Amino acid sequence: MKTIKYWNTFAIGLPIILLFLGCLDEVFLFYAAVSTILTGLIQIILGLKMLFEAPSNKSLQLYAGSVGLFFFTWILNARFNYIDIITYILVPIPLILTVYLSVIIYNTNN
Repeated sequence: MKTIKYWNTFAIGLPIILLFLGCLDEVFLFYAAVSTILTGLIQIILGLKMLFEAPSNKSLQLYAGSVGLFFFTWILNARFNYIDIITYILVPIPLILTVYLSVIIYNTNN
């Protein structure tokens, strides 16, 4: 579990550090935005690993279902040429999922 916490801290900290480095050079702002993709990938992998280790955990089931629903809605929205209201709803969802999985990880005592 300690390794999962370290990976999650790295995944969340990387874009934040790059964002602050953006004060020195604007290129780091671009890197911060791109690194959020890595954050999402790491968190999905961590969430799935935890779900396979504890398949009866309702919080992890909700997380996995929410991630699946997010991607399903995103793909469906793209098929309809991006309906504005759905796009606006989808924009904050990755941040919410990041916070939710982090709360699950840091509240797990295994």
